[in-house]
Amino acid sequence: EHEDTSLLLQALLEGQNYGAAAADGTQYPAVSVSRNNPGKRNCLVVAVLCFANLINFIDWFIVPGILLDIQKYFRLSDGKTGLLQTVFTLCYMLAAPIFGYLGDRYNRKIILGAGIFFWSGVTLGSSFITESHYRIFVLSRGLVGIGSASYSTIAPTIIADLFEEGKRTTVLSIFYIFIPVGSGCGYMLAAGMAEITGDWHWAFRVTPCMGGLALLLLILLVPHRIQRKTAAHRALSISGTIGRADEKPDVHRTATTTWCQDVVSLVKNCSFVCSSLGLTAMAFVTGALGMWMPLFLYRAQVVQGIVPPCLQESCNSSNSLIFGGITIGTGILGIISGAEAARQLRKRNNKADPLICATSMFISALCLYIALMVAQTNILSTFIFIAFGELFLSVNWAVVTDILLYVVTPRRQSTAIALQILVSHLLGDAGSPYLIGAISNAIQARNMPSLQWSFWSMQYSFVICAFVGVFGGGFFLLTSFYVEEDRKEAQR
Repeated sequence: EHEDTSLLLQALLEGQNYGAAAADGTQYPAVSVSRNNPGKRNCLVVAVLCFANLINFIDWFIVPGILLDIQKYFRLSDGKTGLLQTVFTLCYMLAAPIFGYLGDRYNRKIILGAGIFFWSGVTLGSSFITESHYRIFVLSRGLVGIGSASYSTIAPTIIADLFEEGKRTTVLSIFYIFIPVGSGCGYMLAAGMAEITGDWHWAFRVTPCMGGLALLLLILLVPHRIQRKTAAHRALSISGTIGRADEKPDVHRTATTTWCQDVVSLVKNCSFVCSSLGLTAMAFVTGALGMWMPLFLYRAQVVQGIVPPCLQESCNSSNSLIFGGITIGTGILGIISGAEAARQLRKRNNKADPLICATSMFISALCLYIALMVAQTNILSTFIFIAFGELFLSVNWAVVTDILLYVVTPRRQSTAIALQILVSHLLGDAGSPYLIGAISNAIQARNMPSLQWSFWSMQYSFVICAFVGVFGGGFFLLTSFYVEEDRKEAQR
């Protein structure tokens, strides 16, 4: 047994293929590391994952990009309009733990491919739904959310397996840049297709073609199996470096028992819990902004007399185009700045990551509040402060994920990401689009119908987001109290 363990450890360190067997006959997975330029292979894998992430978030924000057209087409109130994004996010978050469980145990390439194929097909089908079938359209958005969950849960863990901590932050930053880029492209694609064709349905017929290309690249360029860090963890467990001498290997535990133990362990991890609650506040704010901001800007311009009320079939989508451009620019700048700030400040302060997240959340909340207050009088100032608000929100994306990856052991990372997705969306952007719309409806119902109250109702309901952003900053501050201890525990 000692000889088998030594050979397996040597294979792990030297990149050889070796299948070791324990004394009881249990066969451990072979370790395969390509000697033929693994760096190039890893870059190709990341490129495919980034491209699929781009399509994923384009799909997320097609609906907000043509929200006014959809609202008119199905004759919806603000509350029912917000329900579209809420159903999408609810299905996304409920499916995430399932895919997290599968991703820790089964072939991740197959799961990713099935998810891309599924969400692309449903998106294409939703483009043919007529105005009398609003419920089917809502259902289609929920199904797209399920397909997206398979990707968002598993893709970051593949990156974590391919790169060590120093490079991982940089690669994750590149990966997460495609969240704002994809979001912004979603607005611009939707608005552009609606304007070019005169029919908003065409916005849902572009991403399925891109999804087909992503699926082909996934099949051709991504290895069927990417060696997981859990193999090394198991090898060390056998040799006695990790765990007690009388502790049985993980393969002897039932899958359900192991998963439950993983969840209990994660709940006890204070850094994971607090950073997840901070991410929840981020999700609440970004969900509300992403769904309602173009419509809010349109109502502000109507009140100021800059644009007339939309009475025709296809409405002016310039706000979606501008907001999409802002989202792309601030997202790229914010993520790169956040990653670089984290890389530099970690050398001086081990708590730099959560402190960066806390500071950016406080500043973002202030900028958003100012943007809402000046919207009725100065639309240019509104755009400027929205841009700063989004910039500081984007600072956190890669940093928050990196916090998770170094305070959670590799064996639990897919499960941890899935739980974080569940919590952040359940309490965050699953409810915020509907909540903002419902509050807006309630305010309008108490006052005489008018263009002025249509704007004020949205403005007053949006103020909630600024206060939620402050709470998010507080949770990241709490994370800084525990992050050093939890990081050391994960390394042990």
